[in-house]
Amino acid sequence: MNNPDGWRILEIDSLFKNPYIEVFHERVLLPGENRVRDWTVVRRKQAVVIAPVTQEGEFVLIHQARIPVRKFLWEFPAGQIDDSLQPGMEIIRETALRELTEETGYSLVSGGDLIYLGHYYSSQGYSDETCHLFLARPVRATGFGQKPDESESIVECREFSLPELGSMIAESVIQDANTLALFARLSARKLLP
Repeated sequence: MNNPDGWRILEIDSLFKNPYIEVFHERVLLPGENRVRDWTVVRRKQAVVIAPVTQEGEFVLIHQARIPVRKFLWEFPAGQIDDSLQPGMEIIRETALRELTEETGYSLVSGGDLIYLGHYYSSQGYSDETCHLFLARPVRATGFGQKPDESESIVECREFSLPELGSMIAESVIQDANTLALFARLSARKLLP
């Protein structure tokens, strides 16, 4: 099996599958190389990460249990896109708005901006997961509270000022790659409040 970029896929074997990931062993010939590479690859649905900012310029973060690292981490809200492996921008934006409300209990105010900031690969050494980054401003509490998915363990939702969030990043309180990547993108685009 070949693709347009010259990567030759010689063999793919599925090793494990659940609703969130599928693990494969792949034998691949890279463009311009004569050596076959054996690789374990985790395929994941695409995801969204949202930086919610209130009218007052506060960031909304969630404190969530992360079982693999045995920690509760402060994070921007995020979630997988369930409808498609290759979703269009409309589905990606709808997912961002849904995850914002489900995980934080906040929503984008009428006339607010949901700004797409591109995407990045979260763990490209072993996974193809693509994370789409958004800035949502202004947001406000809905009054209905959070409605997280039953697989999530969100224990707190709080607003943080830019100096507070900056200190949390500098002092390694923020350890979530999605949050760090989105904050870096916001900073590079001069979109921090």
